[in-house]
Amino acid sequence: MSIVADTSATVIPTGTWSIDPAHSTVEFQIKHLGLATVKGRAPVVAGSIEGGSAPSIEGTIEVSSITTFDETRDAHLQSPDFFDAPRYPELRFVSTGVEIQGDTLVVQGDLTIKGVTRPVELRGAFVGAGVDPWGNERIGIDLAGTIDRNEFGVSWNAPLPGGGFLLPDEVKLTASFSAVKAA
Repeated sequence: MSIVADTSATVIPTGTWSIDPAHSTVEFQIKHLGLATVKGRAPVVAGSIEGGSAPSIEGTIEVSSITTFDETRDAHLQSPDFFDAPRYPELRFVSTGVEIQGDTLVVQGDLTIKGVTRPVELRGAFVGAGVDPWGNERIGIDLAGTIDRNEFGVSWNAPLPGGGFLLPDEVKLTASFSAVKAA
């Protein structure tokens, strides 16, 4: 694969780009007991990126695909305490603005979790563009941000014997997208 890193990009290349689920990830991390960072991954990603003068990014994640690599915890995440997968089978993101600020790609958008939509800001980079061995044009984008899970109705928690709670409100999000130019 021929990749050219473009750290001075002012715009995502023109065109419609389909997010490649086999080469893209969305992950989250949260502190457990304030001691250990627990990470989760949503491997099923569908979405698109529009490049050019009015760039945009949108995508969905199937809640049932979310894993922390622990079956008991994953089952709890699927329950009404957290994502309530039977009632809300998808998480959705739709950008409302995409711009370059210096070397940083700044994406404003609406994130929907558990039927609640809130504005979020993600920051990262347009990693570059290239052509894979099969002749497909590709781009890469990395983004990160932080949300307050309570704002999305994901408020389950448990008090600790010495005070405080099992989980903090803050959840860190990261996304790494490889996208293929649509024909």
